[in-house]
Amino acid sequence: MSYSVVWFKRDLRVHDHAALHEAIKKGPTLCLYLIEPSLWSTNCVATQHYHFLLESLRDLYKEIKRCGSVLHVVTGEAVEVFDRLYHLKPFHLLCSHEETGDAVSYERDRAVARWCRQRSIAWSQSKQFGVTRGLKDRDHWKKHWDQHIRQPCIPVPTTIQGTPLPWHEPPPPNAAELRLDPHDPPLRQKGGRHLALAVLGTFLNDRSTQYRGGISSPLSAPTACSRISAYLAFGCLSLREVMQATTQKMQELTPGNAWHKKGLAAFTSRLHWHCHFIQKLESEPEIEFQNMHRGYDGLRENDWNAEHFDALVAGKTGWPLVDACVAMLRETGWLNFRMRAMLVSTAAYPLWLDWRPVGQWLARQFLDYEPGIHWSQLQMQSGTTGINVPRIYNPLKQAQDHDPNGIFVRRWIPAMQRVPDSWLFEPWKMPVSLQQKHDVAIGDDLGRPVVDLATATRVAKQKLFELRAQTQVRAGKSAIVRKHGSRKGLRITKKKTLVAPPPQQDLLDF
Repeated sequence: MSYSVVWFKRDLRVHDHAALHEAIKKGPTLCLYLIEPSLWSTNCVATQHYHFLLESLRDLYKEIKRCGSVLHVVTGEAVEVFDRLYHLKPFHLLCSHEETGDAVSYERDRAVARWCRQRSIAWSQSKQFGVTRGLKDRDHWKKHWDQHIRQPCIPVPTTIQGTPLPWHEPPPPNAAELRLDPHDPPLRQKGGRHLALAVLGTFLNDRSTQYRGGISSPLSAPTACSRISAYLAFGCLSLREVMQATTQKMQELTPGNAWHKKGLAAFTSRLHWHCHFIQKLESEPEIEFQNMHRGYDGLRENDWNAEHFDALVAGKTGWPLVDACVAMLRETGWLNFRMRAMLVSTAAYPLWLDWRPVGQWLARQFLDYEPGIHWSQLQMQSGTTGINVPRIYNPLKQAQDHDPNGIFVRRWIPAMQRVPDSWLFEPWKMPVSLQQKHDVAIGDDLGRPVVDLATATRVAKQKLFELRAQTQVRAGKSAIVRKHGSRKGLRITKKKTLVAPPPQQDLLDF
């Protein structure tokens, strides 16, 4: 009897799962997840991502079992596994969701498409996000997004007519066997749909009241933010179900809950931007590796400073808020959007580091690494998109604005607990006698800035703005706006040239 294969990728759920729904309609279905060594060999993943995946797969296994079937987890490269399966037990249909991933997954999908064509196997790829394949420009993008989001969520199937795997598969490899980066924060979120629903529920019902005004400060953001970004990245939740659940909650609120409703409205706006940024990588996969505006090629690439990068990674830049953010990432795998933006800005301007290696390091640090958001945001914060007004964050001012009493930096940098309030923002300026009195040594307990912040930032701005002012660089903006720019707030000049609106979001973590 012929059957269909459902290939689970970054869609680890059975609720609102279009690919599973399509396969079930055709008859017997084999539910398959592949642990592909090539995808785990890149510089953008770490042990934390793999452990989160395994936790989510355990939940998915239970969900599929409740539907009367089995999730088969197989280790191997996609084409090799499908070819083996086809020869032992031929199938007629492969179903999966579309995926906008990094270059390795993109090439993998192209190889699978070729394999399917050679064997006349239909590969049906369903839309998962409000992302449109083959999009030439953004003129009608929002219409497509709205159409996807407004469609009813697909319910959990009552029954899955399963079919067995024609071989015995050993247990999945461990992180060491995959040679993964060991980064696995002790305080990171755990994976799985049941936890995802619980986190979403506490946000919609309670924590969203803190959303407006609470997501910028690293003090309030851990609870004010929704904290569902990792669950969206792995597909434990669908974007559509989150959007619809949020809209429903807003409708249930009474007029007396106006602030709560405003918080949820702000959240829905960020869900829209989630797909806006992923669309950029879908439309131009090269932005993972090259500047979105090629006129910025050579801006930083040839000035790599290993000492600056090592100081950033070690949390020893000397700027307390920056180093505290690195420490929090090390322990939790998460950071709020404003602090992410500040980290990238610090790397790009005073430290003058190219965005690509910085982005690979941060991808390993962020549990919620989503390639489409990650790479376009790295470029936006580094000033290489050519269409966004550069945002250059001063880490000292950010500390004064968002951690004025040093609560955050003292939590994540124990030595800062011995620094008097008057030296909180610039501890390296403490006289040696005062350092001795408070038992804190600059250069040992705390880092000393590797550059003078004001001077290095001024030089960086000069380099960037001189390049931006060049005629050929300015001329290249229009095509980028046409392809990637949001149409919200877009204006047209007398020469009918599209001009991008001011940037509206920082690094998205929800």
